Amino acid sequence: MPAPAALIDRHGRTISYLRISVTDRCDLRCRYCMAEAMTFLPKAALLTLEEIAVIAERFIARGITKIRLSGGEPLVRRDVIELVRRLGRHIGRGLDELTMTTNGTRLADHAEAMAAAGMRRVNVSLDSRDPATFRHITRHGDVSQVLAGIAAARAAGLAVKINMVALKGLNAAEIVSMLEWCVDQGHDLTLIETMPMGAIDEDRIDRFLPLTAVFDDLAARFALERDPRGSGGPARYWRVDGTKTRLGLISPLTGNFCATCNRVRLTTEGLLYTCLGHDDCVDLKRVLRTDGVGALDAALDSAMASKPERHDFDIAAAAPAVARHMSVTGG
Repeated sequence: MPAPAALIDRHGRTISYLRISVTDRCDLRCRYCMAEAMTFLPKAALLTLEEIAVIAERFIARGITKIRLSGGEPLVRRDVIELVRRLGRHIGRGLDELTMTTNGTRLADHAEAMAAAGMRRVNVSLDSRDPATFRHITRHGDVSQVLAGIAAARAAGLAVKINMVALKGLNAAEIVSMLEWCVDQGHDLTLIETMPMGAIDEDRIDRFLPLTAVFDDLAARFALERDPRGSGGPARYWRVDGTKTRLGLISPLTGNFCATCNRVRLTTEGLLYTCLGHDDCVDLKRVLRTDGVGALDAALDSAMASKPERHDFDIAAAAPAVARHMSVTGG
């Protein structure tokens, strides 16, 4: 039988990267991401881990080569390591890479199992190494838990990339020292502009820090060489000369990356979003539960036919670009 057709959107882009939010819940409440008093989805509304695996395997059959598990915080979902193990069996059999984005608070408990299941690297969200600043940004977090998780990941053989959201007036002064620390530890660092997704308790424009200015400052302090190798995501990369560290920039507002978009996102309730900044989606949970696995291919083709060319993020807009929070959408 011929192999199933690759996923190609209406703009001619091949989709090879799936991000899956396994839960909308998180044990932190980062100010740029969530409101302090969040209402989470009821358990009955979520895909089961078995359903997530079935959908992911259909994506692999259609040419997805990279899957990233995220949340919310993926490690708060019970038995998520079983999902990691099941998907890990596809590495080398259609799937090139299985990764996770985590806040690191529970990473120390799971790093060895993740590595044993086939993961080779992990992204850890860390916006500050200063205990007081970290606690303020996350509302109650303990940075020592995250640092312990990072150490455990390294000990388990996982490469670590630090994700740092650049926030004016909160952590802007720490960006240089964060890169220095990453160089010292052998981690990569990706800086991210805050995105207008979901209602929060603050005005995002007050914290928006354009990465164009940040990069100019870093380039004056570090020897940076453009690295053409990507990671399958939206970041542009530079190598810190003489080190193993790569610096990535994700700048949806000052450096749009949509032309080379190769990803789609599956939410924990089974909605497939083909663009982070649009509300158009396909309900794969309904398709799977009503019509079975055999109907998923047609649903994926329908999603490809409606994928927008680009997002419409505007940090100065009165309302968020989309109502859903990043934690719902798969990172």
